[in-house]
Amino acid sequence: MRIDSLRDWIELLRREGELHEVTAEVDPYLEITEIVDRTVKAGGPALLFRNVKGSSMPLLINQFGTERRMCLALGVERLDEVGERISDVLELQPPQGLADKVRSLGKLKSFVDSIPRTVRKAPCQEVVVTDGATLDDLPIMTCWPDDGGPYITLPSVITKDPVTGGRNVGMYRLQKYSSTTLGLHWQIHKDAAADWREGAGRMEVAIALGADPVSTYSGSAPIPKHIDELMVAGFLRGEPVDTVQCVTVDLKVPAHAEIVLEGYCERGELAPEGPFGDHTGYYTPVEPFPVFRLTAVTHRRDPIYPSIVVGVPPQEDEWLGKATERIFLPALRMTLPEIVDYDLPAAGAFHNCAIVSIRKAYPGHARKVMHAIWGTGLLSLTKAVVVVDDWVDVHDYGQVMWQLGANVDPARDVQLSEGPLDHLDHAPTRQFVGGKIGFDATRTWTAEGYTREWPEVVRMRDDVRAAVDARWEALGLAAVPRPGAAAPRRRTRFGRRR
Repeated sequence: MRIDSLRDWIELLRREGELHEVTAEVDPYLEITEIVDRTVKAGGPALLFRNVKGSSMPLLINQFGTERRMCLALGVERLDEVGERISDVLELQPPQGLADKVRSLGKLKSFVDSIPRTVRKAPCQEVVVTDGATLDDLPIMTCWPDDGGPYITLPSVITKDPVTGGRNVGMYRLQKYSSTTLGLHWQIHKDAAADWREGAGRMEVAIALGADPVSTYSGSAPIPKHIDELMVAGFLRGEPVDTVQCVTVDLKVPAHAEIVLEGYCERGELAPEGPFGDHTGYYTPVEPFPVFRLTAVTHRRDPIYPSIVVGVPPQEDEWLGKATERIFLPALRMTLPEIVDYDLPAAGAFHNCAIVSIRKAYPGHARKVMHAIWGTGLLSLTKAVVVVDDWVDVHDYGQVMWQLGANVDPARDVQLSEGPLDHLDHAPTRQFVGGKIGFDATRTWTAEGYTREWPEVVRMRDDVRAAVDARWEALGLAAVPRPGAAAPRRRTRFGRRR
């Protein structure tokens, strides 16, 4: 099914049995969070609250909260499929003959066809309010008891690079200060923060709420600064995103969004923002951030407001993060071809730990990979890196812990370093910078100083395994899953088998 809008997406969720509609009145102050937190942790459905206290707008939440829904949003059976599509383009080589040229043109055309289109009329502008525009009609949630106020948590915040004019779309939390002002949580390492620092005077901002799920996801992805997130959304959708010119600012927004907030921030104007119960599972403290001033609200007739809850993992954002992990594996391999796979555990808030399997080729190879990760894009914020051999399933945390316990000699296999850390990391003594640790859990070679014979892993012979497979049902064990059969292990989630 083609998904051009949040409404298309809701209809698909309804048809697939992935949506529960709540008609009883619910309170956006804390109560919705408690309902959603229980639902997410139980693997429950997306929730459409039809009757939110203090607002006429329905509220959609937990739309991305399971692997199945994330796959539905991206139109795939497995999250790795999207990475494989991107890999086809990344691995393009100069064509050698006519057939190669035709194949290359086809792959490049899919990128060219992903450039956003501009339309003159758009559903997001069915209602336009400039004079008297207010945020008070939105069912903005206060998620946790000590939050500094209500927060918009699932926006697409759109700005322009002051030098190149290129568009940036980011997912940044927005604290409601008043009926016309918001706090823009532009973390120091994010592109919008760089654009704000590098320019002067007024910076125009548009905030799209309730775009199609792929466009919403793209704002959360660590896409290089020179690449338009809406073009990436078009590539992932297989259909370009329609955009429309805003009414009061010189920006274009997704035409099928439910709600658009237009406004600006003045460079140099800051206000206290926070605390906020963030995806680390801890409250982030009060800090000064830019102030958004509202100039217009445009929306569909009878708009639907999207939201998300973050907090102690797992939360809905686990699958936004996992989608990014799978989609960007081919790009990581372009830099580090020795990498077989990697996993960013949700419990590690994604930036605290990376587990990497490699094809080890020379002494010190694991340490080379650690340092490469600490120097690659937003992976540079990773605090701990665990490197394992190529046959280890990085998504099976029990197997990884086995390798850590069995293979690591702390006197030999621990690498300490220092570098940049995530804005939200409360552990370092100095904000933004602190310690790094790497664990080489690969087999240690004699060339790396090992003086004994490294033992072999205990494995059954293939012929015995095949013979037992053949007798499995005859043994009366048909109800017991065989190794590699449907599901018991996490690695099957992403369709990766060895």
